[in-house]
Amino acid sequence: MHDFLRLKRGFTLVEFILVITLVIVLSGISIPLYRSFQMRNELEVAANTLVFSLRQAQILAHAVADDNNWGIKIMVGQIIVFRGANFVSRTVADDISYDLPQAVTPTGMGEVVFNKFLGEPQVAGSIILTSNTNETRTITINSKGMVSF
Repeated sequence: MHDFLRLKRGFTLVEFILVITLVIVLSGISIPLYRSFQMRNELEVAANTLVFSLRQAQILAHAVADDNNWGIKIMVGQIIVFRGANFVSRTVADDISYDLPQAVTPTGMGEVVFNKFLGEPQVAGSIILTSNTNETRTITINSKGMVSF
């Protein structure tokens, strides 16, 4: 009997195929779930970066930093906090740039400028961030400068 147990080591072909099939099934389930989680995370990172940038520009305008208005310009892949009446006439040397995930597309207001002293936006509105999976986050700036999302 001892010789019989020694010869029965290893896996059979059926056991090996079952294990490989199980690994493939688990991978097929977990990879799409992971990708969905990653896209949701990128959308949240983009929303938090945008809100931080809006509040940063508002605080700089409210504090009358460099005696000027401050604003943000939102583009695909980037947010720029700038000093000036608008993005075109800004002081480029004062730009502060933040990256946005490439999988997120911003729409709506492309530029928000906050007036010095009061920190109120020149125009109220919304910015919509859309992921590749069509999930969205809406960031709204009201006429008093309150940022909500």
